[in-house]
Amino acid sequence: MNNEERGILFSDEYQKSLKAQFCYADADPEHGERLFFENSGGSLRLRKAVEVKAQIEEFPDCPERVRGRGYELSHYVADGTKDILETVFGAKSGGLLTELTASQSMFQAVGTIMTNVKWGTNAVTSSLEHPSAHDAVEFYCTQTGREFRVVPANKTTGGLDVDEIMKYVDKDTVLLSIMAASNISGNIMDIKEIARRAKEINPEIYIVSDAVQHAPHAAIDVEDWGVDVSNFAPYKFFGVRGCGFCYVSDRVCALPHHKLIHKDDHVWALGTPTPANFAAMMAVIDYVCEIGAHFIDSTDRRTLYVEGMHRIHLQERALLYRMLEGTDEVPGLRHIEKAEVYVDMEDLTYKDLIVAMGIKGIEFADLSQKYLEHGITVFERLNTSPYSKRIVESLGLEGAIRVSPLHCHGTDDIDKFLKATKDIAETV
Repeated sequence: MNNEERGILFSDEYQKSLKAQFCYADADPEHGERLFFENSGGSLRLRKAVEVKAQIEEFPDCPERVRGRGYELSHYVADGTKDILETVFGAKSGGLLTELTASQSMFQAVGTIMTNVKWGTNAVTSSLEHPSAHDAVEFYCTQTGREFRVVPANKTTGGLDVDEIMKYVDKDTVLLSIMAASNISGNIMDIKEIARRAKEINPEIYIVSDAVQHAPHAAIDVEDWGVDVSNFAPYKFFGVRGCGFCYVSDRVCALPHHKLIHKDDHVWALGTPTPANFAAMMAVIDYVCEIGAHFIDSTDRRTLYVEGMHRIHLQERALLYRMLEGTDEVPGLRHIEKAEVYVDMEDLTYKDLIVAMGIKGIEFADLSQKYLEHGITVFERLNTSPYSKRIVESLGLEGAIRVSPLHCHGTDDIDKFLKATKDIAETV
């Protein structure tokens, strides 16, 4: 492998400067020092995002007023909408659907398509999908009398095979919903190829891709992917809770949907939007662009953002390689006796920084507690949870410990986790 295939680490100095921009990166104010390796459940918060949200929330003015503070607040909504669509999603057209959560945005978008498109007898999703995407398709198949089809996972890779997906798509498939990356295995799906192949079978098919898990790790490109719907959750992307952002294509915007009668079809917002949520997300985008500017010289915001996400992805791939292989001083997960790495694969270019693992002889919930006692926050995904049951069972598992660091973590953090894992494994 060349260096890029194993990732490229930030310099120690630069990595530490990035970590310093996050709240409580190394310690909880009440629970003390800890590594937060549960970023798939809700990432570390960028300090600037938290601060700008708090600052803007202090003002009582309505952002739909045409003068004074209200006029100033309105620009956060207008500029934020443009920034999210163009910079994060890479969209050249389409609209932005906002809800309290990314899950709500998924139901709204899928429902708009499934209830208004009159042709088609089936819709397809996969066994790996987050419940918000999987259940939205199932719910609206029931509502519209369509067949609900589910593509099985590849239990070896933890992903989905394109050829297998195409077995479930036909000329009567109205919608195909496949996530950009698994929130359990970290496996990245080839959405561009999936969309291309599906459109060869049915040029009118609607393509949906849940990018909630993938967005904090790599750039989204709805134009290049060829999708009609994609979403992300700011609280899993260095930002704040209380909002979900979803790209919807022009042809989805043209369908009847919940909107104020006299608003343009591309405006999905109902009521007064929250300027602070847009401002917080813009702070996240600024942060990623600043990483991009550390490596390239450009004045184009999307270019800087894509480079920033690329560098984040390379840093995380290097951390993932170290977690799996270790060093001369500490063995990696692949080499610690009794440690198990589930749905492992050699080619890390198809993985986000998520590891599903366990230790033989220790129940997953007990193992999470043992890690916490070692100052490390992880979480168990079990088949007793409605959020995880279908997914882990589709991978042939009863559960897994999900380990999800962030790009601002360093090699010393990974080594601390590995040493704790080795110590725990030796107690069995």
